[in-house]
Amino acid sequence: MPERNLVLGVSGSIAAYKAVDLASKLTQAGVNVHTVMTENATKLVSPLSFSAITGRPATVDTFAAEKWFSIGHISLAELADAVLIAPATANVIGKIACGIADDLLTSTVIASRAPLIIAPAMHTAMWENPATQANVETLRKRGVVFVGPAVGRLASGGFGRGRFAPLGEILGVTLKVLGRGGDLSGRRIVVTAGGTREEIDPVRFIGNRSTGRMGYAIAAAARDRGAEVVLISGPTELPRPSGVEVIEAISASDMHAAVRSALPADSLIMAAAVADYTPVERAEGKIKKGDGKLILELERTDDILKSVPDVEVKVGFAAESEDLIENAKRKL
Repeated sequence: MPERNLVLGVSGSIAAYKAVDLASKLTQAGVNVHTVMTENATKLVSPLSFSAITGRPATVDTFAAEKWFSIGHISLAELADAVLIAPATANVIGKIACGIADDLLTSTVIASRAPLIIAPAMHTAMWENPATQANVETLRKRGVVFVGPAVGRLASGGFGRGRFAPLGEILGVTLKVLGRGGDLSGRRIVVTAGGTREEIDPVRFIGNRSTGRMGYAIAAAARDRGAEVVLISGPTELPRPSGVEVIEAISASDMHAAVRSALPADSLIMAAAVADYTPVERAEGKIKKGDGKLILELERTDDILKSVPDVEVKVGFAAESEDLIENAKRKL
């Protein structure tokens, strides 16, 4: 994957400390993170924290930046494949909307032609202020991508919209933006993940031990390389990946219907552990415990991979306990 350079702008929100963890996750994802902080942000978290995490100096002052770049804000702006401001205060959002460039962060944003992502974090009253909402709407019309804010407990002790969005959500959206123009751009990829549940009665079901991790990882990797991704997920405890369309499916028949609705696509990757058999009848009420045996009549479920129309690339997964190669050849 080609190098991806991101300017991470950190402004003076109480959520600034979370940006250190975000910088770490971005760095682990292979992104070159160049941190630019406002003066107020440095009062909440040290620039040294970002430098240590990213391996690159975190800059604050426009003139100090010239120690590292020929003309600080211009060099950063030209270097960036995307700019992410996380967290973004109402003040910074207002400056950018009005074209004000009075520090290194806002100067870099104004000088950059790269996609801009903003993750706001502020008190609910500030977020809902008509001026803030007007600024947000102005930026959205210019193509700026907003992530959050989320609803939850605020630093003030109150509850409402204004919390910094979950890091996974910000990370997913950022990687999707950075993936634009990647080698899978223009491709639509459908991925299935997780297991299915075939109901016996309202309480019991036939399932399997699939976690969904394989399918989720494939979906995220395709997203990061620029693909339009549809993830059809069986029941799982994994967090939903951002930047991906997620369709939930419980049973094998649900997943079959979801796959057909997601087509046409360039690729179908069936990483889900779909049940091979399902009960012929589902009991309306809970089956009571008895002294004798319980016999269930099962019938075959549809083979999703075989039944879908022609797709350029179809990938199937199968769990086997023996004769792996021979069984795989038979499936081909």
